[in-house]
Amino acid sequence: MILTKIPAKLLACRMLPHADARLCRSLGLPAGLARQSLALLTCDQDDSLYAALDHATKMAEVSVIYAKSFYAGSAHASGPLSGEILGVLAAQDPDVVAQGVKAARIALDELFAFYAVGTSGVNVFPTVIASVGEYLGAQAGIAPGQPLGYFIAPPLEAMLGIDAALKAADVDLLKTFGPPTETNFGGAYVTGTLDAVQAAASAFAETVADVASAPIGAFV
Repeated sequence: MILTKIPAKLLACRMLPHADARLCRSLGLPAGLARQSLALLTCDQDDSLYAALDHATKMAEVSVIYAKSFYAGSAHASGPLSGEILGVLAAQDPDVVAQGVKAARIALDELFAFYAVGTSGVNVFPTVIASVGEYLGAQAGIAPGQPLGYFIAPPLEAMLGIDAALKAADVDLLKTFGPPTETNFGGAYVTGTLDAVQAAASAFAETVADVASAPIGAFV
């Protein structure tokens, strides 16, 4: 099946140049870290924004102090600007936060997105990050700079896709997202050489597409 890019949409983005320290701490800013300039972003694709926030940490001296998905997904959002996720970037200098936002927006436009599997209604996120940043590196338990496979799909498709990815390439399984996630998907982080992670991503996407084309499989 043909995979068609579904561009991620940044729904809202506002800055707090001098956020209240109590708010910063409540969002997870470590004590003693003088980073009280914040940018708050919402997006209609949670995994794309997670990856974009990670990209921002590579392009600017920013930290991701908060990032959480919303329950059920953007189709059931609490408002027109809510989407699937709220992410918060922090830095000491408002100009640096602005640089981080710019990097995240570029990443959403050019690097990260879900893909529609033909006309099946199934969407997949078979993403390869050649050099992971500080944020996703910490989430996955690997050092910044290592390749990361970030694979997401609907529940059954994700489990079969992970199995195929692990069998197709010499990659390490770092973390699984057992369904249901907040948005009712599933997935995994893997790492290895860049070639291996790319091969795993291809196997993941191909398996998701195979399930979409024949959901009942050999039981028909």
